[in-house]
Amino acid sequence: MSFYERHREYVEEVLRTAPDGVRVEWSGDTLIMQAAPSNIHQLNILLVQRQFERHVPDDYGFSGYSALTTPDVTKERSPDLTYLPIASLARPGNTTPAEEALVAIEVVSPSNPGNDWVDKLRDYALMGIPLYLIIDPREGVVALFSEPNHDRYHVRHDRKFGDSMRIPEPFDFDLDLSELVRYPD
Repeated sequence: MSFYERHREYVEEVLRTAPDGVRVEWSGDTLIMQAAPSNIHQLNILLVQRQFERHVPDDYGFSGYSALTTPDVTKERSPDLTYLPIASLARPGNTTPAEEALVAIEVVSPSNPGNDWVDKLRDYALMGIPLYLIIDPREGVVALFSEPNHDRYHVRHDRKFGDSMRIPEPFDFDLDLSELVRYPD
């Protein structure tokens, strides 16, 4: 029995009562609550989203913080930005099967970088999300992971803020990283 199934009432109460600006996710037996993102975090997502928008397949749309789940409900993750079928976004409820996502995009939090670089890296691969893009304003780097298989991605590309990064099909474009903003020291 999964965490969600064992603690359904508790999880639903946390989701219902969490203050505005607090995100709630779970992975296995761990419940994760995070504060709202900073202005720099949101700016970097906006800069990346604008570029993806010009290349997204016609039947897909962006979603921020959509709850992506696995069929056995052992994981629920909410990427900063993802692209889902428009038909998925039209369904009632607030969760979407993770296998419908084309990409998960995260901006690293200065207070909890391991969540993006370790936990979500593992979870998004397990969930079968084809592309995982990490933007790290602490270090001024971007990493793109692809070809998920079980608990890991098999391909990784790294670039620095100021460079560009090739985003593969179905988007197929060069992501300009020159306007991304670092966190202050």
